[in-house]
Amino acid sequence: MDKVITISREFGSGGRELGIKLAEELKVPFYDKELIGLSAEECGLSEEKFLRYFENIPELQNSLDPQSYHPFSFSYEIPMSDQVFLAQARVIKKLAEQGPCIIVGRCADRVLEDSIDLFVYAKMEERLKRMNSLNTGTDPDTMENRIREVDKKRKEYYQYYTGCEWGKAQNYHLCLNSGLIGVEGCFHTALAYLKCFLKTSQ
Repeated sequence: MDKVITISREFGSGGRELGIKLAEELKVPFYDKELIGLSAEECGLSEEKFLRYFENIPELQNSLDPQSYHPFSFSYEIPMSDQVFLAQARVIKKLAEQGPCIIVGRCADRVLEDSIDLFVYAKMEERLKRMNSLNTGTDPDTMENRIREVDKKRKEYYQYYTGCEWGKAQNYHLCLNSGLIGVEGCFHTALAYLKCFLKTSQ
């Protein structure tokens, strides 16, 4: 395996779990929340401040808020949310240069030009069932609202920074319905696809 694998996912579909399983099987690094610290360091912010702008788009912020800009940056006129995205993109490219790995979310499928891109999805009832099985202590109605809010935020963020439609099959190499076959089924399907992908690309 000499490719970076990116995983985009609907909230509660098990995309992160799939990424961990693939990384363990392929013996490559796994990056998800780990990117937050690396990206914060890249743009010279604390993780706390970085998270204030992470996965936000300028329209959702108060343009008159002085906190929206970093006065010590050469690109101080660029909204902080854009600076955070660019820093994150630089980190993703640096990680890709180091060798194969698994990257979850962060528009990595569009930041990188030669990655294998997966999208994991499931029906709402299947995602609710999965999230409730994790004993989060959240009632089903609240959890469903949270799922919809997170998906909406991911979709808007992805489309703002990439100009592409989040979740559209043509934008990925492989789309996996975890509601039908579970994360384990997605894992074996992804491995079979990767095997065929690498064979045909040689």
